Amino acid sequence: MRIRSLGVIDDAVVELSPGFTAVTGETGAGKTMVVTSLGLLLGGRADPALVRIGAKNAVVEGCVAVPADSGALVRAEEAGAELEDGVLLLSRTVSAEGRSRAHLGGRSVPVGVLSELADDLVAVHGQTDQQGLLKLGRQRQALDRYAGDAVAAPLAKYTAVYKRLRAVGAELEEITTRARERAQEADLLRFGLEEIGAVEPRAGEDVELAEEASRLGHAEALASAAAAAHAALAGNPEDPEGVDAQTLVGGAHRALEAVRSHDSALGALAERIGEVQILLTDVAAELAGYADDLDADPLRLAAVEERRAALTALTRKYGEDVTEVLAWAEKSAARLLELDGDDERIDELTAERDALRGELGVLAQELTHARVEAADRFAAAVTEELSSLAMPHARVSFDIRQTETDAADGVEVGGRNVSCGPHGVDEVELLLAPHPGAPPRPIAKGASGGELSRVMLAVEVVFAGNDPVPTYLFDEVDAGVGGKAAVEIGRRLAKLAKSAQVVVVTHLPQVAAFADRQLLVEKTNDGSVTSSGVTVLEGEDRVRELSRMLAGQEDSETARAHAEELLATARDDG
Repeated sequence: MRIRSLGVIDDAVVELSPGFTAVTGETGAGKTMVVTSLGLLLGGRADPALVRIGAKNAVVEGCVAVPADSGALVRAEEAGAELEDGVLLLSRTVSAEGRSRAHLGGRSVPVGVLSELADDLVAVHGQTDQQGLLKLGRQRQALDRYAGDAVAAPLAKYTAVYKRLRAVGAELEEITTRARERAQEADLLRFGLEEIGAVEPRAGEDVELAEEASRLGHAEALASAAAAAHAALAGNPEDPEGVDAQTLVGGAHRALEAVRSHDSALGALAERIGEVQILLTDVAAELAGYADDLDADPLRLAAVEERRAALTALTRKYGEDVTEVLAWAEKSAARLLELDGDDERIDELTAERDALRGELGVLAQELTHARVEAADRFAAAVTEELSSLAMPHARVSFDIRQTETDAADGVEVGGRNVSCGPHGVDEVELLLAPHPGAPPRPIAKGASGGELSRVMLAVEVVFAGNDPVPTYLFDEVDAGVGGKAAVEIGRRLAKLAKSAQVVVVTHLPQVAAFADRQLLVEKTNDGSVTSSGVTVLEGEDRVRELSRMLAGQEDSETARAHAEELLATARDDG
């Protein structure tokens, strides 16, 4: 992690090792800025007062190895971040004016995205800042993971039933809440189908009737034209002197027939005129029949117009023509069958919902019993840890409760209707009674800052190996303790570091001695911390720093002997 222009830190690089890293230094040297920097990288509130005087902005950059199965990896990829060999780059910039920018994997992202990653990357336990297990949801998750298969098995069954119940409930609500709309739709469809059924239109009927109406409406003109055409082709009996087409064509045919044997070309023309003669005869006959068959009945015309009006009334509502009207009717009939089946579907869904609620209630009760049993063991283990952390009279317990509800979507557990969620019906809260006679209270309210950090340490130690968070940060977890209790804190931090990365800001040499790596934060003469001001202590340098922490004197022989003894004790424990 690189820190620039943040508080007393001008420019410093903090490299945290696997295992247990202790950050030490004199009061005011800037140790807490390490915690603050990590908080900024995890989306914490940006305070412009943190920007070093004279600087335009403060910058914190971090390089984080993200476990392959971490939810943080999924969220980072969703945000478009690029990772290289599972390593994620984070950056946070805070300007002196209060503006804040965040980058994730080389991409600019909202600060909230960093906050979303925090729960899966680092658990922070400090004097004023507590994350992770202080959240009720995380406490429930912690208990469930501690319980193992005893909770995992019924929880998996519960989750599957809960998802199906939600799906059934959503479909049922959609049908019932829209019942009025669907009923209105059904009535409109039914009315339209009845209207179309009363008329009984045929495909193409509107075109046929339009042609018939035109013919009936012009019957006299059509009859007169047909008669005139017939007379022109076949002659008029009342005018024997008149010349008609058949007579003229017949004369032409006879003239050519007389000489066709002399020229084949003329013979071909004679044949063609013969064909014309036959065609004229046929047309004349059809004209005579047309005139005889022409219906000029006004009653038929009225019937046709009435039928056309009925069809027009349908096409105004249901389609451009009768073909579209019939298509609408077919589609609407299918939709009406679907709508009319809603009542049956509601009955089916209601029965399934009730059955699922009953099954969910049984699984929820099984889940509660498993959690209660695990909570007793978990609380006893944490209480035992606290006895060695200068809190001998403290008692930890779990409050596992359900919330009664009148809502119809609750489930019955133990004769009560209670609220349910995707993880069961239980609200899980960790309680602390710091001394005899004190009522158990939520851990955030039942302990001071130092006590709270120790409670968190005890919980994390008991929970070691079950929590997916890869890094823990404790800020002055040793506040208010010393001597043997401080040694026990160091020993437990070292135990936790066997399964996770642990970073501790401490004033106690008994704690620092157990660290795998010790970082010293020092100011320069001008009161700032530079890149050379954060150093890794090894060998003699580490003994000198532990001596200073023990007695305030780096060269005290007694302090040096004590420091070496602490380191030896820590090595023997390891």
